[in-house]
Parts: sequence; structure tokens; C-alpha cells
Amino acid sequence: MLQIMRYFQAVTDNLVQVLQEQQEAMQQTSRVLADTVEQGGSIYITGCSHSSLFAQEVFYRAGGFILMNPIFLPGMTLETFPSTRTTKFERISGLAEAVLSETPLRQGDVLIIASVSGRNTVPVELALWAKNHGVKVIALTSIAYSSDVSSRHSSGKRLFELADFILDVMGEKGDAALSINGLQVKTAPLSTVTGITMMHAVISQTIELLIHRGLTPPVFLSANLEGGDEHNMRLLEQYRNQIHYQ
Repeated sequence: MLQIMRYFQAVTDNLVQVLQEQQEAMQQTSRVLADTVEQGGSIYITGCSHSSLFAQEVFYRAGGFILMNPIFLPGMTLETFPSTRTTKFERISGLAEAVLSETPLRQGDVLIIASVSGRNTVPVELALWAKNHGVKVIALTSIAYSSDVSSRHSSGKRLFELADFILDVMGEKGDAALSINGLQVKTAPLSTVTGITMMHAVISQTIELLIHRGLTPPVFLSANLEGGDEHNMRLLEQYRNQIHYQ
């Protein structure tokens, strides 16, 4: 029971700290996303290995914002087998360009890149490619963690040093929160809980901003509720120019 309580407390403490210290960053990100949608642009989100979970969580889900477009990188989702391959793939130079050059990303769009350490080659090259093509970069990362490690990219840059906007999940180096007697390493990571909470908060604020601007933001209704299929198909068709996952 002790570790259960300790982990819940660690999550709560991290979320409280993020709310206190990252509220302006989240509000600013919401404004950027609302501006992008209002101007007819598209929002994309991507990440390597466990960071791909952020993209999976915020697209095509009940109550989710229909205009969130995931980019799933080859060999870097948790469906990859063997899983150890994801660690190798996220360090391969050239992969980001190969993927992004085949997407509809264009000037004026937004790319959210999730990478807690922010040090590996692919997240850095995703940011570099996006900036070179007039795409705004939002980093979902841990500045404390990333500042304490060196870049694995030839530029020496880490993701937070390239981003136009930063959503800092905070936490600590290595992500894990709990030390347990008899265990040499820490366990119980925080970044997924915190990052997903931040993303849903930012998206909800984006939706409210769009409403205040006289727009009706498209939000999925659960397909398991009556009328859900019809509601969703109508919106998918209405916003097809800003949706790239159908």
C-alpha cells in the first residue's frame, strides 16, 4: 500500500507543479492551436517509442478534438517487435526527413513533438525539418531531464532548444519517480500521466477559444452513444481538408 500511496502523491505533486508553473505555456500553446485552426492550417502530433502514446491518446477518440493528426513513425511505436528496435530507430539520422516529406505538412501548420529526454536524433531532426519548412514546433518534453543529458544529434541541439513553444512535463532525469529499498534504480514514471493531462487541458482550452471566436470546434461523440456514428461522419466530412488520418 505504501508504494501505491507514494506514486499517487508523486503524480499529484507533479501535476500541481505543472499547473502552477506551466499554465502560461499551456495557454500560449492553446492560442497557437486555435490560430492554426482558424487560419485553415493543420495540427500534427508525433513521438518515438512511448512518446508515441501521446499521439495515440489525443486523436480519433470519444470526446477528442477531431483535428488532431498523428504521425506514426516507422519502427517507433509500441507495436514494433522486438521492442528494443524502437531505441535503435529513434537514433537514425534521415528518418525524420523521409517521413515528414511524405506528409501533407505545410507552412503555417503546427507539429507537436513529444520527447521527454529530447536528446535523440529523430525528435531533433523532426524539429529541424519542420522549422525549415515554416511549420511551428511545439515540444512536449522535460527541460530538467533534457538539460541534464547531451544531444545524440550531430548539431548538439536538444528538442527544447529548437522548439517555438514548450510544454514542460517537468519531472526529473530518467522520468521514474520512486526509490524503493532493495531496488538499485527508480521505478514508476510520471511523464505519460502528466503529458497526457497537459495535452487534454491544452486541447480543451483550444476548443473554448474557438467557440469564443464564433467557430464550432469538431469534437468526436462516442460511437457507442446513439447518433455517434452520424455525428462523427458529418464532422469528418466537413473538416476533411484539416484531417489527414482517414
